[in-house]
Amino acid sequence: MDRLELHAEKRTITGKKVRRLRREGWVPAVVYGPGVESRSLQVRRREAEAVLAEAGTSQLVSVLVSGEKSPLHTLVREVQRDPISREVLHIDFYQVEMGKPITVDVPLVLVGESPVVERGLGILLQQRETIEIECLPKDLVEAVEVDLTGLTEVGQEITVADLAIPADIRVLADPDEVLVSVSPVEETEEVGEEEEVEAAAEAEPELIRRRKEEEAEQEQSDEE
Repeated sequence: MDRLELHAEKRTITGKKVRRLRREGWVPAVVYGPGVESRSLQVRRREAEAVLAEAGTSQLVSVLVSGEKSPLHTLVREVQRDPISREVLHIDFYQVEMGKPITVDVPLVLVGESPVVERGLGILLQQRETIEIECLPKDLVEAVEVDLTGLTEVGQEITVADLAIPADIRVLADPDEVLVSVSPVEETEEVGEEEEVEAAAEAEPELIRRRKEEEAEQEQSDEE
């Protein structure tokens, strides 16, 4: 996996004064981690946006601080954005030690097509979208693929144990946990019909009550 790079400069401006940095196209950032002193940095917004779009929170980002020879090996830990414009306001980077294992949630990516789903006989159900792994930073993967081509019959499942995981990566999940399954189309439709019947049954007493109230009001009106 290619390592992403992000250029940065040391930041001396803090507090409310960082608004000026943002107006000038900078994004304030902080780098912290085990055994290292927290550092205040600033990165160019356009470059940061491009890196964030690709890195997510599961890819290593080498932060290249101006004037320093060695990069800071980091993961994006938190990104603060403007709630309206979605502009990046602040970035937290977690500095890792390349010789020590790290624990990261990585995306599960569905690949291929399930033959039974393609024939319209089943519905694909994905139980989770990420999975927690442990590995050295150099062995970190962008995502874990889930191959759907083996799902040829309704009722089949893909569990954690079925994943093709490199030997240098450990999955921190129950091997028997179901990630993807195929349910019959009829069952899905029946569930929908049952829910409609239940909803109608629940609504019926309310309709009867309203009708009685309306009839009582009408009788009272006629008497007046």
